[in-house]
Amino acid sequence: MIIDTLDKLSNYAALNALFPDVQKFLKENDIQSLPDGRLDILGDDLYVNIQQAAPRTREEAKLESHRKMIDIQIPISDAEEMGYSPLCKLSDSPYEADKDISFYPEAPESYFSVKPGEFVIFFPQDGHAPAISQKGLKKAIFKVKA
Repeated sequence: MIIDTLDKLSNYAALNALFPDVQKFLKENDIQSLPDGRLDILGDDLYVNIQQAAPRTREEAKLESHRKMIDIQIPISDAEEMGYSPLCKLSDSPYEADKDISFYPEAPESYFSVKPGEFVIFFPQDGHAPAISQKGLKKAIFKVKA
């Protein structure tokens, strides 16, 4: 997992061949004005989901992980709390291949806040519980082929 400010995203370009394409997209588009839904950048290898996340508590936010995709999550409208646990500390859980997702019954080991102007990268080894907020928020989730 990596958390940093958007102006430092280029520091992580070497970690995945598609990360520079995310940076280019962010330079060329105002994510605040993008409509909700999926926008393909490079087909199924790289796309962004713009969504309005409903309010949710820590208890309602379940840990999840992905095998094929890396998440780059960016809160747009408000700060967002997220939970985190390393995948190696979580129980075996069913994998939904068509959605590239597993959910876990454990509570996150830790919580942190991400504000607009910041991002977090979740790799396949990162269990994460996103979108914890009292009033909901608009966010962008870049899905990047691992």
